[in-house]
Amino acid sequence: MKRVAATLSRRLETQKKREILFSRFPPGQVPEAADLLTGLEKLEAAPELEKRAVAVEYDLTDYTLEGLEAGLVDQGFHLDNTLMSKLMRALIYYVEETQLHNLEAPERPIKSSSEAYAQAWERHPHGDHDDTPPEWREYK
Repeated sequence: MKRVAATLSRRLETQKKREILFSRFPPGQVPEAADLLTGLEKLEAAPELEKRAVAVEYDLTDYTLEGLEAGLVDQGFHLDNTLMSKLMRALIYYVEETQLHNLEAPERPIKSSSEAYAQAWERHPHGDHDDTPPEWREYK
């Protein structure tokens, strides 16, 4: 049961809802981009004309925002290039790349590593282990 819950929570963590912002010129990019993105499998896209954006929903194991935006730029679309958009885009790229990397990394068994630390702790001398002879410690 725990494995099913872990798989479900991992799937929820990889579900992403993002907005792809477009520049003002050329006009009419948003509906065209939404139509293009709607044709992709396992991707939901909806135009948001008032924001000049396309809302996309995807699973990170299938798509990344960087890949989607690169594909749109290759098709001739112009993305919003304001400083805030560039910063948000770079942050999202980094977060998604890191999350994908962490999904590929094997899970470390915490119990066995804590047992190793416990065994090392048991072998380590504890308390006051002063090697000074007792007669030198009481010297006055």
